[in-house]
Amino acid sequence: MNTAPNPDQVLQTAVAWLDEGRQIAIATVIETWGSAPRPVGSQLVIDAGGAFEGSVSGGCIEGAVIQEAIEAIRDGKRRFLTFGVSNDMAWEVGLACGGTIRIMVEAVGETGGETLSPALLRAIAAAPAEGRSAVLLTNISRPGHTLIYPLEEGNAEKPLLEAAREAVIADKARILTTDEGDEVFINVFNPPLRMIVVGAVHIAQDLVPMARIAGYDVTVVDPRRSFATKARFPDTKLETGWPDEVLQALRLDHRCAVVTLSHDPKIDDPALIAATASPAFYIGALGSTRTHARRLERLREGGMSEAAITRIHSPVGLDIGARSPAEIAVSILAETVANLRKG
Repeated sequence: MNTAPNPDQVLQTAVAWLDEGRQIAIATVIETWGSAPRPVGSQLVIDAGGAFEGSVSGGCIEGAVIQEAIEAIRDGKRRFLTFGVSNDMAWEVGLACGGTIRIMVEAVGETGGETLSPALLRAIAAAPAEGRSAVLLTNISRPGHTLIYPLEEGNAEKPLLEAAREAVIADKARILTTDEGDEVFINVFNPPLRMIVVGAVHIAQDLVPMARIAGYDVTVVDPRRSFATKARFPDTKLETGWPDEVLQALRLDHRCAVVTLSHDPKIDDPALIAATASPAFYIGALGSTRTHARRLERLREGGMSEAAITRIHSPVGLDIGARSPAEIAVSILAETVANLRKG
């Protein structure tokens, strides 16, 4: 299966093509049943000449979607496409165990009605880069779009607003049926995932590239300049200030994971205090059970609440019997993903 495209890249491409004067359409996966190569919310941008960026199926139905998108650009009418695949045909078209995909295709234009306005598309694309979580509410039953920022403001009806907030935290698009019987597609556009690794140690050297592959924007923090070097961490954001100050400046949000690896209380403890005061979705600390018990004594003496203490995962990582730095890095990333997707 192909690597999933970065959703931010798809949106940025769409805006760039608008700036070039191209006519475009956006195809979005709005529902799936059974096995599907791309999750709900996946998008494909297509121009009038058939050029495209992104994916809605991993390649098995893109050709048909592109043709429909070109027609949508011509007539300004949105389309809802359903592709069902039996188990017998599944492998041939890329659905491992059979499944069904429902896709919405919308032209981008100022004609109103069934098109997505360029201004709205630009606002959606800008939100993640600004560190904002945006949700586009698209009425499937009748044309209409509403862009909201559910963690910041409440410019939507209560059921929709609550559903949008849940979708943002879960990072999962979905369809909601309103009390009026309308289907509303809730599509989430979150800021990039971030991982802040405190302690430029051997485990960090393995964890950083793994986290990047998983889609995290990684920053390594260590006031020991001999540890935090470009030679040891090429192409990595390095911060050599004290962790509590750096984490405060980074403005941790619900899309952040913090992992402390230095094994030095002078470095790790301030980072943990700052992290537990933030909405970070995962906080992990390297150390044995005995080391962590001593750490908790220090943190309690320093005034950390029991609620904050329970947020710290230590010994860090899933218990997979890891021994080497690389194996420990695997366990840390696995626990981080588990907390993001299931916690």
